[in-house]
Amino acid sequence: MNPRGHKEGVCVCVWRCDDVDVSTRLLFPRPHRWQSKQGHIGPVASAQDPEPHCQPLAPRTAILLSWQDSGSPPLCADGTLEAALRPRGLRERARKMSSPGIDGDPKPPCLPRNGLVKLPGQPNGLGAASITKGTPAAKNRPCQPPPPPTLPPPSLATPLSRVALAGGPCPPASGPASGPVSGPPVERPPLATDEKILNGLFWYFSACEKCILAQVCKAWRRVLYQPKFWAGLTPVLHAKELYNVLPGGEKEFVNLQGFAARGFEGFCLVGVSDLDICEFIDNYSLSKKGVKAMSLKRSTITDAGLEVMLEQMQGVVRLELSGCNDFTEAGLWSSLSARITSLSVSDCINVADDAIAAISQLLPNLAELSLQAYHVTDTALAYFTARQGHSTHTLRLLSCWEITNHGVVNVVHSLPNLTSLSLSGCSKVTDDGVELVAENLRKLRSLDLSWCPRITDMALEYVACDLHRLEELVLDRCVRITDTGLSYLSTMSSLRSLYLRWCCQVQDFGLKHLLAMRNLRLLSLAGCPLLTTTGLSGLVQLQELEELELTNCPGATPELFKYFSQHLPRCLVIE
Repeated sequence: MNPRGHKEGVCVCVWRCDDVDVSTRLLFPRPHRWQSKQGHIGPVASAQDPEPHCQPLAPRTAILLSWQDSGSPPLCADGTLEAALRPRGLRERARKMSSPGIDGDPKPPCLPRNGLVKLPGQPNGLGAASITKGTPAAKNRPCQPPPPPTLPPPSLATPLSRVALAGGPCPPASGPASGPVSGPPVERPPLATDEKILNGLFWYFSACEKCILAQVCKAWRRVLYQPKFWAGLTPVLHAKELYNVLPGGEKEFVNLQGFAARGFEGFCLVGVSDLDICEFIDNYSLSKKGVKAMSLKRSTITDAGLEVMLEQMQGVVRLELSGCNDFTEAGLWSSLSARITSLSVSDCINVADDAIAAISQLLPNLAELSLQAYHVTDTALAYFTARQGHSTHTLRLLSCWEITNHGVVNVVHSLPNLTSLSLSGCSKVTDDGVELVAENLRKLRSLDLSWCPRITDMALEYVACDLHRLEELVLDRCVRITDTGLSYLSTMSSLRSLYLRWCCQVQDFGLKHLLAMRNLRLLSLAGCPLLTTTGLSGLVQLQELEELELTNCPGATPELFKYFSQHLPRCLVIE
């Protein structure tokens, strides 16, 4: 019932979306005629019925109202008006209206009036209705019922011809009130499947969310499977995920076509064997040339498997071996290729000095080397020659307990072009080793001295005096660093990232020195027990700070975090 107490009829608007018919019920008063005056659309009572009232439509009546942006008359989803009439009986009546009468005199089924098309009254009491150009298409909003149609002024409306009512093509409209017709109507795709919109929308989702969205429909998967959405990501495949168990108990290798469609250039295989790697090479279409990076973790690959992998996968230039204890140094000698530019070896018990010899002699184009080996000594670092000196820019020696200052001497003379050096966990390196680094590696931009318990404030003085390009300095767990060392660092205008995690001697006075570092973007003070709320509150003077880590800091109180949120609104404070 409407507010005036009248009954309301029902018009079922049908549209087509992905081969699924969707219906939405719209209520409007009947049998009033609809006309527009000065841009206003509304019902007007007929002369025979001066007292407005409403009658319900027949239960099996449907009228489709749709629109086209090209300026053509209203058509249904498949380009005709006839298909919009439901059920079959109403479609037959429309066909009869458009055909000549029995005596051969044509009887027009509709009379244009002020740009409107009036449908003749039906014997079942349907009354009159008007269809004009510009009726909003309901198919563009399949998720919610569309609002009542808003029609344009009559001067912009285009009459519907008898041919269109009969289901044929619409001729070009003529007359001063008719808009220009540029050609046949072009069906606009729904917003939910518009590839132009989806290409911009999907950038706002994470990788995990993209994997879920790709399962919604084929249209979304087609857009999401473009390689641009997955650039820089590395799929991680565990050995148990590489096979499907068939009903008979046999195993079948999984289909990797979806990975190939997204153009992944790197893979991380966990817990695989030589056979698994061979199956991967045979089943992944891009394995021969398209894969640029391979990572094997906690795997049982042997010397033979490593040799086959690098021989078959000719595109691999970045290799990582972590926790692989079945290959030996002989496997490195037989498998390493000169095309490899990045190598990472960690937690492999068979890697020692001879492995470094193989790396230095077989990889002349090596740009990045990361090595975590407990048995590597200063002798291994003497294998580096001038061949690597021109190409190698990154060296990470992680937890190499046997390396001393003598090994550092070999590094700085053989690799003078290093821009990133990590001596993390090299517990035998002292301030003298840091002095060698500062005096000879002037191009360094990143230096990691974390977990070096013998480093003191003197080492920081060497760093501040000679490394004028340094942007990142990591001093985690350097327990001998004090406020004096921070005073040296305060003179480094190039420093942007400073890590002081668990430096247990740093106090509030040392933080005052850091306030002069206006270019600092990242500061980590996690686990510093002597810092108070008063000392930490002074960090609001670093207005360019983007990230501040205060985890396990006793002086970091809820009130302090609230204070930071007000005075450092652009800084991410990690609690």
